[in-house]
Amino acid sequence: MALEFDDRVAAAAFRRLVAHLQDRTDVQNIDLMNLAGFCRNCLARWYAEESERLGEPVDDLQARERIYGMPYSEWKSRYQK
Repeated sequence: MALEFDDRVAAAAFRRLVAHLQDRTDVQNIDLMNLAGFCRNCLARWYAEESERLGEPVDDLQARERIYGMPYSEWKSRYQK
């Protein structure tokens, strides 16, 4: 049985996770994927899919920018190893 989440608390936890991932630029997506089974790109894709499902579509680039805190191309050039 899945537990119900309070949407406000879940949204706050999500924002905290995103802020944490934005601060931890030293952690590469491949490392996240290997250890946790998801990465920033997965999170961005889930965000875009849920926005579509809720009738407020966000495209992939917009979703990535929200998750990365900057355009994806900029993050890649600054932090991807």
